[in-house]
Amino acid sequence: MAQISAADVSKLRQVTGAGMMDCKIALQEADGNFDKAIEIIRKKGQAIANKRADREASEGVCIAKTNANGTLGIMIALNCETDFVAKNADFVNFANSILDKALETKPADLEGLKKQSLDGKSIADIIVEQIGVIGEKIELAYYEKIEAPQVVAYIHHGSKLSTLVGLNKVVAIEFGKDVAMQIAAMNPVAIDKDDVPANVIEQEKEIGREQARKEGKPENMLDKIAEGKLNKFFKENTLLNQEFIKDNKLNIKQYLQQADKDLTVTAFKRYTLNA
Repeated sequence: MAQISAADVSKLRQVTGAGMMDCKIALQEADGNFDKAIEIIRKKGQAIANKRADREASEGVCIAKTNANGTLGIMIALNCETDFVAKNADFVNFANSILDKALETKPADLEGLKKQSLDGKSIADIIVEQIGVIGEKIELAYYEKIEAPQVVAYIHHGSKLSTLVGLNKVVAIEFGKDVAMQIAAMNPVAIDKDDVPANVIEQEKEIGREQARKEGKPENMLDKIAEGKLNKFFKENTLLNQEFIKDNKLNIKQYLQQADKDLTVTAFKRYTLNA
Protein backbone atom coordinates (compact mmCIF):
# COMPACT_ATOMS: atom_id res chain seq x y z
CA MET A 1 0.00 0.00 0.00
CA ALA A 2 1.25 3.48 -0.88
CA GLN A 3 2.46 5.75 1.90
CA ILE A 4 -0.04 8.55 2.49
CA SER A 5 1.62 11.79 3.56
CA ALA A 6 0.06 14.59 5.54
CA ALA A 7 0.72 16.86 2.55
CA ASP A 8 -1.33 14.56 0.29
CA VAL A 9 -4.20 14.56 2.78
CA SER A 10 -4.06 18.35 3.08
CA LYS A 11 -4.01 18.79 -0.71
CA LEU A 12 -7.06 16.53 -1.13
CA ARG A 13 -8.86 18.44 1.59
CA GLN A 14 -8.19 21.74 -0.17
CA VAL A 15 -9.53 20.35 -3.45
CA THR A 16 -12.65 18.61 -2.08
CA GLY A 17 -13.43 20.37 1.19
CA ALA A 18 -13.83 16.95 2.85
CA GLY A 19 -12.62 16.29 6.40
CA MET A 20 -9.04 15.23 7.05
CA MET A 21 -9.99 11.68 8.06
CA ASP A 22 -12.27 11.25 5.03
CA CYS A 23 -9.41 12.40 2.79
CA LYS A 24 -6.94 10.02 4.42
CA ILE A 25 -9.34 7.07 4.05
CA ALA A 26 -10.06 7.97 0.40
CA LEU A 27 -6.33 8.11 -0.40
CA GLN A 28 -5.78 4.78 1.31
CA GLU A 29 -8.63 3.20 -0.67
CA ALA A 30 -7.17 4.71 -3.86
CA ASP A 31 -3.67 3.44 -2.99
CA GLY A 32 -2.38 6.99 -3.18
CA ASN A 33 -3.97 7.82 -6.56
CA PHE A 34 -5.12 11.42 -6.18
CA ASP A 35 -7.73 11.46 -8.97
CA LYS A 36 -9.20 8.17 -7.80
CA ALA A 37 -9.42 9.55 -4.24
CA ILE A 38 -11.38 12.54 -5.52
CA GLU A 39 -13.79 10.16 -7.27
CA ILE A 40 -14.20 8.13 -4.06
CA ILE A 41 -15.15 11.27 -2.13
CA ARG A 42 -17.53 12.34 -4.91
CA LYS A 43 -19.24 8.93 -4.87
CA LYS A 44 -19.56 9.11 -1.10
CA GLY A 45 -21.36 12.42 -1.54
CA GLN A 46 -23.69 10.87 -4.12
CA ALA A 47 -24.44 7.94 -1.80
CA ILE A 48 -25.30 10.29 1.06
CA ALA A 49 -27.36 12.44 -1.33
CA ASN A 50 -29.38 9.38 -2.37
CA LYS A 51 -29.97 8.38 1.25
CA ARG A 52 -31.11 11.88 2.21
CA ALA A 53 -33.15 12.64 -0.91
CA ASP A 54 -36.42 12.44 1.01
CA ARG A 55 -35.21 14.71 3.83
CA GLU A 56 -36.67 18.20 4.14
CA ALA A 57 -34.14 20.94 3.41
CA SER A 58 -36.03 23.92 4.82
CA GLU A 59 -33.09 25.88 6.26
CA GLY A 60 -30.35 27.65 4.34
CA VAL A 61 -29.77 31.12 2.91
CA CYS A 62 -31.63 33.29 0.43
CA ILE A 63 -29.34 35.99 -0.95
CA ALA A 64 -29.46 38.64 -3.66
CA LYS A 65 -26.91 40.89 -5.35
CA THR A 66 -26.57 43.27 -8.29
CA ASN A 67 -23.76 43.73 -10.79
CA ALA A 68 -21.37 46.68 -10.54
CA ASN A 69 -23.51 49.11 -12.56
CA GLY A 70 -26.81 48.02 -10.98
CA THR A 71 -28.52 46.90 -14.16
CA LEU A 72 -28.75 43.19 -13.28
CA GLY A 73 -29.93 41.60 -10.06
CA ILE A 74 -29.73 37.92 -9.14
CA MET A 75 -31.37 36.04 -6.29
CA ILE A 76 -30.69 32.46 -5.21
CA ALA A 77 -31.69 30.17 -2.35
CA LEU A 78 -29.35 27.40 -1.21
CA ASN A 79 -31.14 25.06 1.18
CA CYS A 80 -29.88 22.66 3.83
CA GLU A 81 -31.43 20.68 6.67
CA THR A 82 -30.32 22.58 9.79
CA ASP A 83 -29.78 26.16 10.87
CA PHE A 84 -26.37 25.10 12.20
CA VAL A 85 -25.16 24.38 8.66
CA ALA A 86 -26.94 27.46 7.25
CA LYS A 87 -24.82 29.66 9.53
CA ASN A 88 -21.57 27.88 8.71
CA ALA A 89 -19.11 30.21 6.97
CA ASP A 90 -18.16 27.62 4.32
CA PHE A 91 -21.82 27.07 3.42
CA VAL A 92 -22.46 30.82 3.17
CA ASN A 93 -19.31 31.30 1.07
CA PHE A 94 -20.42 28.50 -1.25
CA ALA A 95 -23.82 30.18 -1.70
CA ASN A 96 -22.12 33.48 -2.51
CA SER A 97 -19.84 31.80 -5.05
CA ILE A 98 -22.94 30.46 -6.83
CA LEU A 99 -24.50 33.92 -6.75
CA ASP A 100 -21.36 35.49 -8.22
CA LYS A 101 -21.25 32.86 -10.97
CA ALA A 102 -24.90 33.60 -11.81
CA LEU A 103 -24.11 37.32 -12.07
CA GLU A 104 -21.21 36.52 -14.38
CA THR A 105 -23.05 34.09 -16.69
CA LYS A 106 -26.75 35.10 -16.44
CA PRO A 107 -28.14 31.58 -17.00
CA ALA A 108 -31.68 31.33 -18.35
CA ASP A 109 -33.08 29.24 -15.50
CA LEU A 110 -32.28 27.19 -12.41
CA GLU A 111 -31.20 24.12 -14.37
CA GLY A 112 -28.90 26.30 -16.45
CA LEU A 113 -27.32 27.66 -13.28
CA LYS A 114 -26.67 24.14 -11.95
CA LYS A 115 -24.70 23.39 -15.13
CA GLN A 116 -22.37 26.37 -14.69
CA SER A 117 -18.75 25.58 -13.85
CA LEU A 118 -16.96 26.46 -10.63
CA ASP A 119 -13.31 25.42 -10.34
CA GLY A 120 -13.70 23.02 -13.27
CA LYS A 121 -16.80 21.23 -11.98
CA SER A 122 -20.50 21.88 -12.43
CA ILE A 123 -22.38 23.49 -9.55
CA ALA A 124 -24.60 20.41 -9.46
CA ASP A 125 -21.57 18.14 -8.95
CA ILE A 126 -20.09 20.41 -6.29
CA ILE A 127 -23.38 20.32 -4.39
CA VAL A 128 -23.20 16.51 -4.37
CA GLU A 129 -19.64 16.71 -3.05
CA GLN A 130 -20.72 19.13 -0.33
CA ILE A 131 -23.48 16.74 0.74
CA GLY A 132 -20.75 14.18 1.36
CA VAL A 133 -18.64 16.69 3.28
CA ILE A 134 -21.45 18.11 5.42
CA GLY A 135 -23.65 15.02 5.72
CA GLU A 136 -26.88 16.94 5.05
CA LYS A 137 -29.13 17.35 2.06
CA ILE A 138 -28.20 20.51 0.15
CA GLU A 139 -30.39 21.87 -2.61
CA LEU A 140 -30.12 24.83 -4.95
CA ALA A 141 -33.82 25.60 -4.68
CA TYR A 142 -34.37 28.99 -6.32
CA TYR A 143 -32.89 31.29 -8.94
CA GLU A 144 -34.30 34.46 -10.50
CA LYS A 145 -32.93 37.53 -12.21
CA ILE A 146 -34.10 41.04 -13.07
CA GLU A 147 -32.61 43.38 -15.66
CA ALA A 148 -33.61 47.06 -15.67
CA PRO A 149 -32.05 50.54 -15.87
CA GLN A 150 -31.66 50.28 -12.11
CA VAL A 151 -31.94 47.13 -9.98
CA VAL A 152 -31.71 47.12 -6.20
CA ALA A 153 -31.27 44.06 -3.96
CA TYR A 154 -32.25 43.65 -0.33
CA ILE A 155 -31.35 40.81 2.04
CA HIS A 156 -33.36 40.73 5.25
CA HIS A 157 -31.51 40.09 8.51
CA GLY A 158 -30.63 36.41 8.82
CA SER A 159 -30.55 35.82 5.05
CA LYS A 160 -33.84 33.91 5.03
CA LEU A 161 -35.68 36.47 2.88
CA SER A 162 -34.50 38.56 -0.07
CA THR A 163 -36.01 40.84 -2.69
CA LEU A 164 -35.07 42.43 -6.00
CA VAL A 165 -36.73 45.47 -7.54
CA GLY A 166 -36.24 46.92 -11.03
CA LEU A 167 -36.82 50.62 -11.74
CA ASN A 168 -37.28 52.29 -15.10
CA LYS A 169 -34.84 55.10 -14.27
CA VAL A 170 -31.63 55.59 -12.32
CA VAL A 171 -32.29 57.55 -9.13
CA ALA A 172 -30.83 57.84 -5.63
CA ILE A 173 -30.31 54.34 -4.28
CA GLU A 174 -32.45 55.04 -1.19
CA PHE A 175 -35.64 54.95 -3.29
CA GLY A 176 -34.88 51.49 -4.61
CA LYS A 177 -33.84 50.26 -1.14
CA ASP A 178 -37.05 51.53 0.41
CA VAL A 179 -39.18 49.79 -2.21
CA ALA A 180 -37.16 46.58 -1.89
CA MET A 181 -37.79 46.66 1.88
CA GLN A 182 -41.49 47.38 1.25
CA ILE A 183 -41.68 44.23 -0.89
CA ALA A 184 -40.02 42.22 1.88
CA ALA A 185 -42.41 43.51 4.53
CA MET A 186 -45.71 43.62 2.63
CA ASN A 187 -45.38 40.79 0.08
CA PRO A 188 -47.38 42.36 -2.80
CA VAL A 189 -48.97 40.06 -5.37
CA ALA A 190 -48.28 42.36 -8.34
CA ILE A 191 -46.87 45.76 -9.31
CA ASP A 192 -50.25 47.37 -10.07
CA LYS A 193 -53.87 46.28 -10.29
CA ASP A 194 -53.60 45.65 -14.05
CA ASP A 195 -50.91 43.04 -13.33
CA VAL A 196 -53.07 40.92 -11.00
CA PRO A 197 -54.01 37.63 -12.70
CA ALA A 198 -57.65 37.35 -13.79
CA ASN A 199 -58.25 34.24 -11.68
CA VAL A 200 -57.09 36.07 -8.55
CA ILE A 201 -59.42 38.98 -9.30
CA GLU A 202 -62.37 36.65 -9.80
CA GLN A 203 -61.53 34.78 -6.62
CA GLU A 204 -61.43 38.02 -4.61
CA LYS A 205 -64.76 39.11 -6.10
CA GLU A 206 -66.33 35.80 -5.12
CA ILE A 207 -64.97 36.12 -1.59
CA GLY A 208 -66.46 39.62 -1.41
CA ARG A 209 -69.86 38.41 -2.64
CA GLU A 210 -69.91 35.52 -0.17
CA GLN A 211 -68.98 37.77 2.75
CA ALA A 212 -71.71 40.23 1.83
CA ARG A 213 -74.22 37.39 1.41
CA LYS A 214 -73.41 36.08 4.90
CA GLU A 215 -73.90 39.59 6.26
CA GLY A 216 -77.42 39.54 4.81
CA LYS A 217 -76.88 42.11 2.07
CA PRO A 218 -79.44 42.16 -0.80
CA GLU A 219 -78.51 40.04 -3.86
CA ASN A 220 -78.68 43.05 -6.17
CA MET A 221 -75.99 44.78 -4.07
CA LEU A 222 -73.51 41.91 -3.97
CA ASP A 223 -71.55 42.81 -7.12
CA LYS A 224 -71.16 46.45 -6.05
CA ILE A 225 -69.98 45.41 -2.60
CA ALA A 226 -67.58 42.89 -4.12
CA GLU A 227 -66.08 45.63 -6.32
CA GLY A 228 -65.49 47.76 -3.24
CA LYS A 229 -63.73 44.90 -1.49
CA LEU A 230 -61.68 44.27 -4.65
CA ASN A 231 -60.47 47.88 -4.64
CA LYS A 232 -59.40 47.43 -1.02
CA PHE A 233 -57.55 44.27 -2.06
CA PHE A 234 -55.71 46.23 -4.79
CA LYS A 235 -54.72 48.92 -2.28
CA GLU A 236 -53.36 46.41 0.20
CA ASN A 237 -51.76 43.92 -2.18
CA THR A 238 -50.42 45.72 -5.26
CA LEU A 239 -47.06 47.37 -4.77
CA LEU A 240 -47.65 50.81 -6.27
CA ASN A 241 -50.93 51.21 -4.39
CA GLN A 242 -49.74 50.00 -0.99
CA GLU A 243 -49.24 52.49 1.81
CA PHE A 244 -45.54 53.25 2.18
CA ILE A 245 -44.40 51.55 5.40
CA LYS A 246 -42.21 54.54 6.33
CA ASP A 247 -44.94 57.13 5.70
CA ASN A 248 -48.54 55.91 5.45
CA LYS A 249 -49.65 59.27 4.06
CA LEU A 250 -48.09 58.16 0.77
CA ASN A 251 -48.52 55.11 -1.40
CA ILE A 252 -45.48 53.67 -3.19
CA LYS A 253 -46.38 55.33 -6.49
CA GLN A 254 -46.49 58.74 -4.79
CA TYR A 255 -43.24 58.04 -2.94
CA LEU A 256 -41.42 57.20 -6.18
CA GLN A 257 -42.77 60.35 -7.82
CA GLN A 258 -40.89 62.35 -5.20
CA ALA A 259 -37.71 61.26 -6.99
CA ASP A 260 -39.04 61.56 -10.55
CA LYS A 261 -42.60 62.00 -11.78
CA ASP A 262 -42.14 59.15 -14.29
CA LEU A 263 -40.32 56.76 -11.95
CA THR A 264 -41.97 53.35 -11.57
CA VAL A 265 -41.28 49.70 -10.89
CA THR A 266 -40.73 47.43 -13.89
CA ALA A 267 -40.35 44.13 -12.02
CA PHE A 268 -39.81 42.64 -8.59
CA LYS A 269 -38.93 39.29 -7.02
CA ARG A 270 -39.40 38.11 -3.45
CA TYR A 271 -38.39 34.77 -1.94
CA THR A 272 -38.40 33.47 1.60
CA LEU A 273 -37.26 30.16 3.03
CA ASN A 274 -40.22 30.27 5.40
CA ALA A 275 -42.90 30.35 2.70
